[in-house]
Amino acid sequence: MTTVSSATSPSNATIESLLASNHRLTRYAAQATGSTVSSAVWSTLSVLVNDGPRRIGDLARDARISQPGMTKVVQNLVTDEWVSRIADVDDSRAWLIVVTDKGRGALDAWRGQLADATGPIFADLSDTEWKVLEHAAKILSERVNRSEAVA
Repeated sequence: MTTVSSATSPSNATIESLLASNHRLTRYAAQATGSTVSSAVWSTLSVLVNDGPRRIGDLARDARISQPGMTKVVQNLVTDEWVSRIADVDDSRAWLIVVTDKGRGALDAWRGQLADATGPIFADLSDTEWKVLEHAAKILSERVNRSEAVA
């Protein structure tokens, strides 16, 4: 009996395709905006918006940035008033990094710019294709939210 490894299963191939396409789409959109803001900034703000306040080490891990790199990113974000430091009630020696309303607004604006930049790619989709994408986006969101709740 021949078994198909998980690496070559149809479902794995689909997930790999989604991940690769998402990465390429995001990269394309970011380049198309002409923005010079580092992707580390948007990753950091996304983690804070989605997951709440974090210590700098946890934030670095979650955003996949080195801790020294995250320290620099956070310093710049504090200067721009996109994040602030608040006392960690569980450890008086530590600080938590929290996104500000200004930072949340900047992230929302960035996501809007990304969506606008990808408009030409999707301009010729039919209503049926849009419904398929909407359904896929809903499934992805639900699965990611569910997996994060378990982790």
